[in-house]
Amino acid sequence: MPRTDGRRGAPPPPAAPAGSRIYAIGDVHGRLDLLTRLHALIAADAAGASAHRRVVVYLGDYVDRGPDSRGVIELLLRRPLSGFECVHLLGNHEDYLLQFLERADVGPHWCAYGGFETLASYGIRLSSSFAARLADFETARRALAETIPPAHVAFLRNLKLTHAEGGYLFVHAGIRPGVALADQQTDDLLWIRDEFLDSTDDFGVCVVHGHTIVEAPDQRANRIAIDTGAFATGRLTALVLDGTARRFIQT
Repeated sequence: MPRTDGRRGAPPPPAAPAGSRIYAIGDVHGRLDLLTRLHALIAADAAGASAHRRVVVYLGDYVDRGPDSRGVIELLLRRPLSGFECVHLLGNHEDYLLQFLERADVGPHWCAYGGFETLASYGIRLSSSFAARLADFETARRALAETIPPAHVAFLRNLKLTHAEGGYLFVHAGIRPGVALADQQTDDLLWIRDEFLDSTDDFGVCVVHGHTIVEAPDQRANRIAIDTGAFATGRLTALVLDGTARRFIQT
């Protein structure tokens, strides 16, 4: 029997804009080798696309943990995917790096989560003694400020917090349930976990995010998680969106 209350059943599934194919790339974390390989896979995939517009959205966390944070930023700056619109989002690890360039006191916490590897990629190494490192963070901060190319700093400072395409919202960590998209706070966009991950709310868009590692891409009614722990697993994941279709490409 047809409904008489004005509703027409379940809402339509989210879709990429007509004529567009979107590739969203999860957390890279210094794995230049995997990003280079994934770029090649995406280019090959896109070569057969009928879509006239191709977009690649990077979900942040380009630096830390893996061996070549500098190389990842350099690749994104100097050798972007040809024929693609490129959108680069801010991750919490880039935010830490920017903070460290201004304040050495964030160094111990940043380095506990991969900052040592980023410093090393710029040729800056700290003492292996934790007590000695505490005294060396200001020296390391000054060395990094002198060594990091200005183009890398500009890249980091110009990263976006969110990006919207069709029925999708792309963000690093997630959003806070119950808060309008326009009112989301930076800390939540970069750091939120349980309140977002456990929510079954309809956000009005499907949120594509990284930040929290999953063994395999995790598709829920309101979100898609694609951080597959590339720095440790060797699996860097891209979500492919074409109309209402979804699929994944992995290294």
